[in-house]
Amino acid sequence: MPDSSPESFPDFSPRSGSTTPVAPPTILIHLRPRHGLARIDFGELWHYRDLLWFLAVRDIKVRYKQTALGATWAVLQPFATMVVFSVFFGHLAGMSSQIESGIPYPIYTFCALLPWQLFAQAMGASSASLVDSQNLIAKVYFPRLLIPFAAVIGSLVDFAVAFAILLAMMIIYGIPPGGAILTLPLLVAFAVLTALAVGLWLSALSAMYRDFRYTTGFLIQIWLFITPVAYPLSIVPDKWRLLYGLNPMVGVVEGFRWALLGSSAPPVFLLVVSLTVVLTTLISGMLYFRAMERTMADWV
Repeated sequence: MPDSSPESFPDFSPRSGSTTPVAPPTILIHLRPRHGLARIDFGELWHYRDLLWFLAVRDIKVRYKQTALGATWAVLQPFATMVVFSVFFGHLAGMSSQIESGIPYPIYTFCALLPWQLFAQAMGASSASLVDSQNLIAKVYFPRLLIPFAAVIGSLVDFAVAFAILLAMMIIYGIPPGGAILTLPLLVAFAVLTALAVGLWLSALSAMYRDFRYTTGFLIQIWLFITPVAYPLSIVPDKWRLLYGLNPMVGVVEGFRWALLGSSAPPVFLLVVSLTVVLTTLISGMLYFRAMERTMADWV
């Protein structure tokens, strides 16, 4: 039993000759927000990793709930786009004659559409993720970064389904993959990071200003035509290659064709420029997202 005698407690009784009691010392604690990369608590994100998986599975179920075709849409979208590009760009515009190594234009385009479809779908889902999850944000606390992260992860399911169709097309056209296919996971990660980098900015801005939500579709359309999906990189003049490399999806698309179809490898300087742009956009997007997270529940 602890000693409960008066001697075991501090004596705050008035001293002799004084009529004012002595108050206990005051302790001041200054709370300051974190700055720079320290603002991002990666340990907290790892602690909530189960919630990240739950949100990703939820997004996948919601996407295909009450759909007649289900995951078939993951194949129909790039396949229909491939047909349109083959007719207008490959046949009418004569773009198929510009392709190296005699690769058939349909599979040349479909191979580029897979990483593009992954990027476009992941960016669109992550940019609208905060507004779509506004009821969840207003009720309970968890790292808000998990919401756009989960939206990007859910897009990998559609990519896996469409990638199986691409492998079947490669067998039909008699195009065996080479050793460069081992770099494919890095290219997929590159496309996912690009989508996440842009999606973080758009999701935070869309929560504050709903105008940005309507510009996402327009941005994806413009981005498609400045990416060598329907045409080869070789038609871009050399003096514009460095500026063209500011588009990270250029290196991803050309890398996919090199890894799967055996076309020319993308220039190293182009990949370096693209990687620099992605990392800069990703880090700044995470910092801006965390800065807005404190008042995010009020905006959504």
